[in-house]
Amino acid sequence: MKATQTLHDLGQSLWLDNITRDLLTSGTLKRYIDELSVTGLTSNPTIFDQAIKKSAAYDPAIRKKLKEGKSGEALFFELALEDITQAADLFKPTFDRTCGVDGFVSLEVSPLLAYDTKTTIEVAKSLHARGKRPNLFIKIPGTKEGLPAIEEAIFAGVPINVTLLFSREQYVAAAEAYLRGIERRIAAGLQADVRSVASLFISRAETKSPVRSANDGNFSESVKTVATACLRASTAAVRRLSPSSSRSRKPARSSSATRARSDAISPRSFSAR
Repeated sequence: MKATQTLHDLGQSLWLDNITRDLLTSGTLKRYIDELSVTGLTSNPTIFDQAIKKSAAYDPAIRKKLKEGKSGEALFFELALEDITQAADLFKPTFDRTCGVDGFVSLEVSPLLAYDTKTTIEVAKSLHARGKRPNLFIKIPGTKEGLPAIEEAIFAGVPINVTLLFSREQYVAAAEAYLRGIERRIAAGLQADVRSVASLFISRAETKSPVRSANDGNFSESVKTVATACLRASTAAVRRLSPSSSRSRKPARSSSATRARSDAISPRSFSAR
């Protein structure tokens, strides 16, 4: 049995942290889904930047869009949406089979909006509407300014992948923002089932961990310990979230609480559903 199938059988969702037009047109992504148990995909502006720079596959579309007067971010997001919607269609059977628990693809808002709440909300809604795919996550950073944007996007029914999370405290804050959005939907008589994942960047422990030492022969194991502890502490903290008496919180029982996604692997077992 393949290692990826073993991971899948243990309850792990293996998401590919990459996308290129060649990956789509060559059938490689479809093969990953069929043969390697890949059940989702994420992207970010850096991934797309590298894909466009290193491949001629985008050249005809770029020339066409330039003739139409498009440039800059407008042109970029048209290219990105073309790729991400194709990927979403490939993962749609997984999305349907898991009743919307898995089979998502992610498209990130511009990193220039990391500290701009209002524009982040507008762009998140716009990108999701333009994508026209139920299994499309919009990625919003878990910055202080990003948290109210996450809440507002969830309230608007936009599935969100919260990115740039590095600690338990950030993860809890993201989960709280998600719950506030769900509570507002319930209060407004709207359907509460709006999906979300929280991307906890535990691999960054390799460069940020205080246990790093030039003389540490067991450095890789130390990093694994720190990363695992961070993930466990974060998910345990979110599981302890309870209705807030100060806000008269009502539990969103019909919704899927924001799940932990450690880099490219999303543990299904952490989903409160």
